[in-house]
Amino acid sequence: MNVLVAGGAGYIGSHAVKQLLDAGHRVVVVDNLYRGHRPAVDPRAAFHQLDIADTEALTQAFFTHAIDAVMQFAALTYVGESVAEPLSYYYNNTAGTISLLRAMKAAGVNRIVFSSTAAVYGEPERTPIVETIRQEPVNPYGWSKWCVERVLRDYVAANRDFSFVALRYFNVAGAAADGSLGEDHDPETHLIPALLLTALGKRERATVFGADYPTPDGTCIRDYIHVEDLCNAHISAMNALQPGDARCYNLGIGHGYSVREVIDAAKRVTGVDFPVEYGPRRAGDPAVLYASAQKAMSELGWSPRYTDLDGIVATAWNWFRRHPNGYGESD
Repeated sequence: MNVLVAGGAGYIGSHAVKQLLDAGHRVVVVDNLYRGHRPAVDPRAAFHQLDIADTEALTQAFFTHAIDAVMQFAALTYVGESVAEPLSYYYNNTAGTISLLRAMKAAGVNRIVFSSTAAVYGEPERTPIVETIRQEPVNPYGWSKWCVERVLRDYVAANRDFSFVALRYFNVAGAAADGSLGEDHDPETHLIPALLLTALGKRERATVFGADYPTPDGTCIRDYIHVEDLCNAHISAMNALQPGDARCYNLGIGHGYSVREVIDAAKRVTGVDFPVEYGPRRAGDPAVLYASAQKAMSELGWSPRYTDLDGIVATAWNWFRRHPNGYGESD
């Protein structure tokens, strides 16, 4: 299959590109490299440096490569930034995906796997979170993704040849098992990379936001899914799509780990007793978020291989030890 991967130079997109190629698909990567990394793109893939807002250029890429299906990872993803710059998030995440859909329509491409987020649930009514609970995001990032899901549903209703699956991620973590790909954000706000950069001495200390939540140890509890398991679910979802499908799945391991448990795992894996400071809560951080991924497991035949926190952290540590400055330096 010829698959166009939008945002294929980013953390998750680059891992998906590698898995698609290893599975025998032909891959075309589209990325504006605003926050992606050209060295992260597998050399076996064709690459176009362009923005998904450029509908005309996208359309040409679809025709040039005879694209059969799309995976859409191109997005801005910082919650705090979305609050400060909401227009950027609606333009890039929502309007950008509409531009991508317009190019797909022009080229007659009718299958897309969309990178959504658990942020569409906002403050969940209960945990584990199932796909049918009320969706009411609490920040522009979550709303920008929710809007795309709404657009996709309306488009399916108008075009029964079209199909989509929206995959709602929980906390994505880890790196390629072979050490070839990893996580490199600027700024880096994800917990596990922040801890490992502290273990490497790249940061003076790790900061935890809130230690007074109503949880067993006072810190937030989150569901951590390995990036390779996540990408495997994308391929399973793409292969399962049939005309007229409008599917949504949670992707997580169905178990939550507290921030303190993640810190302990990072110290065990690295062997470094790095300093940690505890600050005030961040506004809008729920105490507990973890998924029920039973729907994806039953309908896609998918299941995560990495369910042990130490194993997830170990793959990330393997990457950071070899690439202490991300894609800017490697051993």
